[in-house]
Amino acid sequence: MRIHKGDNVAIIAGKDKGKTGKVLRALPREMKVIVEGINVQKHHQKTKKDTKQGGGIVDVFAPVHVSNVQLVDPKENKPTRVTIEKDDAGKNVRVAKQSGTKLK
Repeated sequence: MRIHKGDNVAIIAGKDKGKTGKVLRALPREMKVIVEGINVQKHHQKTKKDTKQGGGIVDVFAPVHVSNVQLVDPKENKPTRVTIEKDDAGKNVRVAKQSGTKLK
């Protein structure tokens, strides 16, 4: 999976198509990511006696499949495909296809 926590991604399919956001959490086993402000769902929360937290309806960010997101190129600020290349030290580095910019 080429998308990591902290990356800026654009949604390319689904009800939030065209929106961008920051990856809060990556779930590589499930091939999903949780993106801030994307795929918001309502969760009915029960009141808990042991904590001061009250019940009610809470907004929760649900996971999005990796195939529905693309990394945003930091140079051009547009969605781009990503390739893996080796740097001088022999480590793998993600590189944006369109601009050739190395991603962190």
